[in-house]
Amino acid sequence: MNSFVKPDTEPAVGFGPFAFYRQQRLVTRDGEPLSLGGRALDVLQVLVDHAGSYISKQALIAEVWPDNVVEDINLRVHIAALRRAFGDGRDGCRYILNDPRRGYCFAAPLASSRGEKHNLPARLSPVIGRDKVLGRLLVEVPRQGLTTVVGPGGVGKSTVVLRVAELLLEHFDDGAWFVDLAAITEPCQVRARIACTLGLAPEALGRQLEHRRLLLVLDGCEHLLEACRELALALRASAPGVSLLLSSREPLNLTDERVLQLPGLTVASPLEPEHQLQACPAVQLLVERVGARQQGFKPSDRDLVAIAQICQRLDGLPLALELAAAQVCVLGVAGVLEQLDFGLSLLSFGRRTAVPRHRSLEALLDWSFERLSPPERLVFQRLAVFDRPFTAKAAIAVISCPELGVGQLPWLLSRLAQQSLLRVEPCANGVRFHWLHTTRAYAVEKLRRSGQWHLYHRRHALQNAWKPVHSSLAPLRQRLEQRVGLH
Repeated sequence: MNSFVKPDTEPAVGFGPFAFYRQQRLVTRDGEPLSLGGRALDVLQVLVDHAGSYISKQALIAEVWPDNVVEDINLRVHIAALRRAFGDGRDGCRYILNDPRRGYCFAAPLASSRGEKHNLPARLSPVIGRDKVLGRLLVEVPRQGLTTVVGPGGVGKSTVVLRVAELLLEHFDDGAWFVDLAAITEPCQVRARIACTLGLAPEALGRQLEHRRLLLVLDGCEHLLEACRELALALRASAPGVSLLLSSREPLNLTDERVLQLPGLTVASPLEPEHQLQACPAVQLLVERVGARQQGFKPSDRDLVAIAQICQRLDGLPLALELAAAQVCVLGVAGVLEQLDFGLSLLSFGRRTAVPRHRSLEALLDWSFERLSPPERLVFQRLAVFDRPFTAKAAIAVISCPELGVGQLPWLLSRLAQQSLLRVEPCANGVRFHWLHTTRAYAVEKLRRSGQWHLYHRRHALQNAWKPVHSSLAPLRQRLEQRVGLH
């Protein structure tokens, strides 16, 4: 059993209301020792050493019982004891995750008791091409109670908000705290997860933060918008010293919310001179990620042109570029560019330590598509026939049908744009919509699988064919109207 020794004689690793003193083999909850067996503490030590990553059952057993042959049941007994002691799963707080194929993962954010004021996870790659965005956020976030970074999946929202938190760490007396909401499924778990991260009780969270000055970073809010709205309003009323920095595919739409739309990295035309291609942020990121995998990689002039084309095809999305970089080592730059003609299946081999939705571009888009309402899904798929910017009027002419009335479509288009699945740009007659190449490729595949591609592609082609006819008849129509008016 662990014995209670003065806890201030060594730094502790904190998670939620718990503290783990490695040398003393002691775990406390709110300062009170927990009763845990020696083997359970050994298991905890290994899990904490690999926090954030899965470790296989075999590897765990080998480290905890190095000189013995034991069955999986022994490990499961001690995992169960740890979960009971931590109240794992209660109020939405998860400490130890289990995957049948990958093993166990200690998932709670860790913080050191020795003066640490954050739990920010280490970034695995540099931040490239975001100086302007970071500069704006560094000015705005300390002045705002609520800032939301919005953009499509894979555009690098998490990377940007983490970098902002790192740079502003000294600005907030009580530090900066990162909470990943992607794994939460129930809105009621949001406050519990935040309280767990801060080591506070879930009850009266606002009151406990009343006199704190800290930055709270909530990552992946798009599926918990209502809960995040309620939290933002509550903190604004009871904890004015707390600044919220959110990443989401959709804003909260609160009156005092500052929204920053995050675009893909700047891409360059393949026709640009070599020095301009090398200075392009998207090209720099792709070259850097290939170089991290393939030591000594130096692109030739021909490679640079192909890399610029890849960056254009992938909309400058950092995640897509990283997934493409993983294939350059196997297929070469020209081979990756060629394979992009066959859809997104090439971009399916991300880091094994990444969350599941970040291991392939298709999984990332599935995350968004599955959260659409049935009418939004229909519109999303049918709009895939538009390969160029289009107006709401053109969309209505092509995709309307009895189940998608003309009156519904403008609102549904707006909803897709709000969720970062369509881009909106001003034009002479109002606004027009356009796709990211990657999102359209996904939508095309969805429409093909539905069996309706040929129907809506034909309607789109007929609509385009009538445009010149309408244009040429316009003067005749105008003269006829004038003559009718004279009579």
